[in-house]
Amino acid sequence: MKKLTPLFASEQNSARLLDMPRILFSSLVEAGALPGPCRIMGEERWDVDELAAAMRGKKPAGNEDLEL
Repeated sequence: MKKLTPLFASEQNSARLLDMPRILFSSLVEAGALPGPCRIMGEERWDVDELAAAMRGKKPAGNEDLEL
Protein backbone atom coordinates (compact mmCIF):
# COMPACT_ATOMS: atom_id res chain seq x y z
CA MET A 1 0.00 0.00 0.00
CA LYS A 2 1.30 3.46 -0.93
CA LYS A 3 2.26 5.71 1.97
CA LEU A 4 0.25 8.94 2.18
CA THR A 5 2.07 12.26 2.33
CA PRO A 6 0.29 14.93 4.38
CA LEU A 7 -0.61 18.26 2.78
CA PHE A 8 -1.09 20.01 6.12
CA ALA A 9 0.08 19.00 9.58
CA SER A 10 -0.53 19.92 13.21
CA GLU A 11 2.18 21.70 15.17
CA GLN A 12 3.36 18.45 16.75
CA ASN A 13 3.45 16.57 13.45
CA SER A 14 5.12 19.51 11.68
CA ALA A 15 7.89 19.43 14.28
CA ARG A 16 8.21 15.67 13.79
CA LEU A 17 8.43 16.08 10.01
CA LEU A 18 11.36 18.44 10.57
CA ASP A 19 12.89 16.13 13.20
CA MET A 20 12.94 18.76 15.94
CA PRO A 21 11.34 19.24 19.35
CA ARG A 22 7.97 21.01 19.30
CA ILE A 23 9.29 23.84 21.49
CA LEU A 24 12.09 24.56 18.98
CA PHE A 25 9.59 24.43 16.11
CA SER A 26 7.33 26.92 17.94
CA SER A 27 10.27 29.24 18.60
CA LEU A 28 11.29 29.21 14.95
CA VAL A 29 7.73 29.97 13.84
CA GLU A 30 7.47 32.82 16.36
CA ALA A 31 10.82 34.25 15.18
CA GLY A 32 9.63 34.14 11.55
CA ALA A 33 12.25 31.58 10.49
CA LEU A 34 9.48 29.11 9.63
CA PRO A 35 6.05 29.89 8.17
CA GLY A 36 3.11 30.18 10.51
CA PRO A 37 -0.04 28.12 10.42
CA CYS A 38 -3.25 28.62 8.54
CA ARG A 39 -6.61 27.96 10.13
CA ILE A 40 -8.68 25.14 8.68
CA MET A 41 -12.09 24.57 10.26
CA GLY A 42 -10.89 26.23 13.46
CA GLU A 43 -7.68 24.21 13.70
CA GLU A 44 -4.14 25.48 13.14
CA ARG A 45 -2.32 23.53 10.45
CA TRP A 46 1.03 24.03 8.71
CA ASP A 47 1.41 23.68 4.96
CA VAL A 48 3.96 20.89 4.52
CA ASP A 49 5.20 22.29 1.18
CA GLU A 50 5.84 25.71 2.78
CA LEU A 51 7.79 24.07 5.60
CA ALA A 52 9.90 22.14 3.09
CA ALA A 53 10.56 25.32 1.08
CA ALA A 54 11.61 27.20 4.22
CA MET A 55 14.00 24.41 5.23
CA ARG A 56 15.53 24.54 1.75
CA GLY A 57 16.16 28.26 2.13
CA LYS A 58 13.26 29.53 0.06
CA LYS A 59 11.13 32.36 1.37
CA PRO A 60 7.86 31.06 2.82
CA ALA A 61 4.64 32.25 1.22
CA GLY A 62 2.29 34.51 3.14
CA ASN A 63 -0.09 32.89 5.56
CA GLU A 64 -3.81 33.10 5.00
CA ASP A 65 -6.61 32.08 7.28
CA LEU A 66 -8.74 29.45 5.60
CA GLU A 67 -12.28 29.33 6.83
CA LEU A 68 -14.00 26.21 5.54
